[in-house]
Amino acid sequence: MYGIVNKAIQDLVTENFGMDKWELIKEKSGVDVDFFLSNEPYDDDITYKLAGSTADVIGITVGEVLNAFGEWWILRTGKEKYAGLMEAGGNNLKEFLVNLPLFHNRIMLMYPKLTPPEFKVSNIEENSIHVHYHSKREGLQEFVRGLMTGIAKMYSVNAVVTLIQSRDNGNTHEIFKVSW
Repeated sequence: MYGIVNKAIQDLVTENFGMDKWELIKEKSGVDVDFFLSNEPYDDDITYKLAGSTADVIGITVGEVLNAFGEWWILRTGKEKYAGLMEAGGNNLKEFLVNLPLFHNRIMLMYPKLTPPEFKVSNIEENSIHVHYHSKREGLQEFVRGLMTGIAKMYSVNAVVTLIQSRDNGNTHEIFKVSW
């Protein structure tokens, strides 16, 4: 993953829990990086170690860490670093989710070494949509749930994001139902 991901985790921790907790998380994870370069790729293992150590230090599950991070990514990192892209995604939650499959195509122009996930949508209804998440990376479904919750909050919509299919159960990809 790119450094901007790990930097966002650092920002989430330091803003909510302080620099001392971040230093403890880095020490516990064995990640010996003083600062992350946003445009540089890092081994995915670093991100997983940081998430696991954050869970241990803060006293929550890794899923809760990833979920919170997904929301943070949208509401803070996305708005600050990619405001134009976020605004171009649509005028409301439904439009943004329908346009989600095209989002990483634009991101890849900025991050050419990116291995992005693929999103597809189905079952588009007035107040719900199914979002299909395909990725080579495993274990990030709670991060994706947090992303979708963050997108809903970005549009001031109260949404419920339900995992209705998972690779954990032998399926080929995750499907989330987003209802509002």
